[in-house]
Amino acid sequence: MKKILFGVSALLLGILVASAQQNSQPPAEYKIPPEAASQSNPVKPTPESLAKGKKLYGYDCAVCHGKDGDGKGDMTDLKGITDLTDPATLKGKTDGELFYVIKKGKGDMPPEGDRGKPEDMWSLVNYVRSLSKKK
Repeated sequence: MKKILFGVSALLLGILVASAQQNSQPPAEYKIPPEAASQSNPVKPTPESLAKGKKLYGYDCAVCHGKDGDGKGDMTDLKGITDLTDPATLKGKTDGELFYVIKKGKGDMPPEGDRGKPEDMWSLVNYVRSLSKKK
């Protein structure tokens, strides 16, 4: 009986150690495919597009990024939330890259996936871009 308990204990310990090692691996590098990054935004930043983007931002983004985009939303316990009001944050980022991150997610940020219409997500890109221009 002691041998069986010892064997089961050793097996469970081995599983826990293996699981801990898997979870301690550094995350894979986040890469946006070049064809996604090179997409151009088909939606012009009109007042209507910005209003639509602001509405969607309020539903899906403000809880983490803050209502003004400063990274100080209700989820303040999360580390490294992007401050979208800082012009340096989006400098060098294409609209296609922003669209990809919104659609696919990144790190702890959940993806919009197929929930949203592409036109709406492009409007959200326009709105996110406008946040750094308000400073």
